[in-house]
Amino acid sequence: MYGLRIISHFAAAHRLRDYRGKCETLHGHNWKVEVYVVGNELNKEGILIDFKELKSLVKKCLERLDHTYLNDLTPFDKENPTSEHIARYIFHFLKKHLPPHVSMKKVTVWESETACAEYWERDVF
Repeated sequence: MYGLRIISHFAAAHRLRDYRGKCETLHGHNWKVEVYVVGNELNKEGILIDFKELKSLVKKCLERLDHTYLNDLTPFDKENPTSEHIARYIFHFLKKHLPPHVSMKKVTVWESETACAEYWERDVF
């Protein structure tokens, strides 16, 4: 089994509905996003997926979130734009766009240097 991990970033504003505390008011984060993919097969060059290709897919996903008010975007207009939901959103976007021999392992979304949320669906190891 082979694994690749990349890190990217986006900045956005949000507020947590029905939350009692500071996060209920409008605020923003500079999120760090870690994407971890795995697979058993390498291509003829010995690569699972080119880092450039994976970074391009992540960029495409994060461009929709970057410098926005997340609460206005689907699905966050219906569910709170928590780090947990953001991680799940990114996971599912990437899962749909990866080559068939590459599987999503996990997405980690850091909303600060000391706090993150992770999303994965099953253990692919």
